Amino acid sequence: MSTHPNALSRRAIAMLKAIAEGRAELRCSCEPDLRVDGLSCCDQNTAHDLAHAGLVRAAVVTAPGRWAPAELTEAGHRALAGFPAAAA
Repeated sequence: MSTHPNALSRRAIAMLKAIAEGRAELRCSCEPDLRVDGLSCCDQNTAHDLAHAGLVRAAVVTAPGRWAPAELTEAGHRALAGFPAAAA
């Protein structure tokens, strides 16, 4: 996955926004799964791509298979910077 903002799908942008808003968790593993608002994300392949691209990570170290709050990396913040905030 390219980290250039134009290369991100709308779904990837929505995932990054949810993470930035503190609404997401990652399951710590080599293929980290994502859930938003307590619900499993419908596109785990994109969640895996975001993690492998270095855009998101677990905010705390936890045992493999456990859920941890998700956070954007510096690269994730830069990738999301070109997109407007979600409407309230």
